[in-house]
Amino acid sequence: MKLRSLVAVLSVLLFVGCGGNEKKKSTNDMPVKKAAVKKAPVKAEKTKVVKENAIAVDLSNKGIGPVKSLTLGAVDQKMAGEGKLLFKNKCSSCHKANRKFIGPSPEGILDRRSPEWVMNMILNPEEMVKSDPIAKALLIQFKGVPMANQHLTEKESRLILEYFRTL
Repeated sequence: MKLRSLVAVLSVLLFVGCGGNEKKKSTNDMPVKKAAVKKAPVKAEKTKVVKENAIAVDLSNKGIGPVKSLTLGAVDQKMAGEGKLLFKNKCSSCHKANRKFIGPSPEGILDRRSPEWVMNMILNPEEMVKSDPIAKALLIQFKGVPMANQHLTEKESRLILEYFRTL
């Protein structure tokens, strides 16, 4: 019985003695101000920006395909909604609306490419990759993965373009 009591007391003492090394804050402790640490910029981020900007902005290039001229008015929300659905069903396996994926993000595309170029790329990706300098550069940038021809109509490509205008 004494042995059991002794083991119990030692266990309790061991348990209490091995408690966490937490510092209890006393009322006399003064708060310590930590010095601000400046982090050096990460080189990988600079490289990413350079890669994304490697292809020149060209709003005069209309691309190769059936769309020769297009005038855009105010964004048509109904068309954009239909375009969003088409994009989701036909394009989202390779393109994400707000980030690079297998292919480039369409976000801000009309700041870099003409509407005609965008529609011609959707409608005629094989010929664009063969003959258009921007499409060729994009093919290289995206590791030789060509854009799949989804065999969309001009109307469908226009709906997708309208969706891109809302991104």
